[in-house]
Amino acid sequence: MLRLTDIVSRFKYLPVVLVGAATLMGIEQGAQSQQADDALRALYQRPDAVPYPEDNPYSDAKAHLGKLLFFDPRLSGENNLSCASCHNPSFSWEDGQKTSVGVPMTRLGRHTPTVLNLAWGELFFWDGRAESLEEQALGPIASSVEMAQDLDQLVGKLQAIDGYSDLFEKAFPGTGITLENVGAAIATYERTIVSATAPFDRWIAGDESAISDAAKRGFALFNGKANCVACHEGWNFTDWGFHDIGLPDDQDLGRYEQLDIASLKHAFKTPGLRNIVERAPYMHDGSIRTLEAVVQHYNHGFVQRETVSESIFALGLTDDEVADLVAFLHTLSSDDPAVTYPKLPN
Repeated sequence: MLRLTDIVSRFKYLPVVLVGAATLMGIEQGAQSQQADDALRALYQRPDAVPYPEDNPYSDAKAHLGKLLFFDPRLSGENNLSCASCHNPSFSWEDGQKTSVGVPMTRLGRHTPTVLNLAWGELFFWDGRAESLEEQALGPIASSVEMAQDLDQLVGKLQAIDGYSDLFEKAFPGTGITLENVGAAIATYERTIVSATAPFDRWIAGDESAISDAAKRGFALFNGKANCVACHEGWNFTDWGFHDIGLPDDQDLGRYEQLDIASLKHAFKTPGLRNIVERAPYMHDGSIRTLEAVVQHYNHGFVQRETVSESIFALGLTDDEVADLVAFLHTLSSDDPAVTYPKLPN
């Protein structure tokens, strides 16, 4: 006969076994969760070096010359606007205005995009009409509604400034002052404009105290329910692509005007999100003033039309989730070194 004591003896270790198995399962699941978390964070690791094209490699002389040209208003037709007039380092290389202002005090139709981290860029301007930074650099200079400088006269204008001859010769030995070298020098300087390490980067590197719990929840939402990662991917938070995000602008057709492809109507380049707090207002037309309003646009405020990106859909975010997302975006702001305005040559 099986005695009660035998039954107790047989099963007295069962709770321990069950607890042990549950613990092992928890450890395994925790390890898998940690691996997934590490893999996700790895997608946002900062690059180790700035890329420069083979046909326009970096040199100190070229970057120095490019900075002078970037801040020199004499590159404009009326000697009153420089590249830095719109791309102001105090506004994370934007200008804080809804849309840009050109000459003669012409209000343009698009918001000034940042030049931050463009060394990694693919196609430039909101509509992607420039294939390189070198091409982009000359575009606003020549535009009749921006800097309004006749490019045929620019070389002679620079040659008349004694200090520039030596600077161009140092940067471009044997070729001196040419339009191509103007674009190459400015592009080289622009590639040096890189956002510094932000709290988000310190968290990615393992400092759990670098960002708040709200920001951590926001990061999870960014990569999950809010679907921001569909377009804002990687360390600079952009796919460099073009998307119709449902802004109510029927006049500016964006990328479509360059390629005449119907699906690209209202499609504009995805901006990176580094230092995004300092870059208000937002969107290609500067129509949204706050980050909270940006999130609400994607949450439920976009215009419905055939060309709206398939990545844009009603998110169903709560007010707390919106706040968490905004908290995360604040962690992308870095304490960048102060930019000194250079002494221009005479």
